[in-house]
Amino acid sequence: MFHRIRRRAKEPSEEQRRFFDLSARLQNQVPPGIGAPPAEPEHVEPTAVVDDFLPPELRVPSHDQVDGTMMPWKQPLVLNGEMIACFACGAYRDWLVLSTHDQIWLRCRAGHQRQETRLDTAWFNRNSGPADATHATFEDCLRQLGH
Repeated sequence: MFHRIRRRAKEPSEEQRRFFDLSARLQNQVPPGIGAPPAEPEHVEPTAVVDDFLPPELRVPSHDQVDGTMMPWKQPLVLNGEMIACFACGAYRDWLVLSTHDQIWLRCRAGHQRQETRLDTAWFNRNSGPADATHATFEDCLRQLGH
């Protein structure tokens, strides 16, 4: 009985026989386009070279063309369990967070500024949204943000 099972296992299965038959029929056939001379490419008119695809009013300045970025921070700012307050007026909310030259500065509503060394540019980038405007001067940006 075991010899019959082994003998059957040595013979190819029905699927294997069909595969062998198909591969034997396809062995001397070549796919279309193989071996034929390449088709001549169509003559294409040269296009005019332009300096850029965006008009100047839609171009965004790169990071090296901008002196810095800023964002409003309405809620209190807590770092290492300590709530940050302005040294001069004691304000603890409604900050402007400025990122310039790899430094973070905090500006209160009264206009007092201080550098915050516990924050870095990576923190600013994680918490700021996309820039919605660019301004020529710092004062224009302050006006746009309501300060």
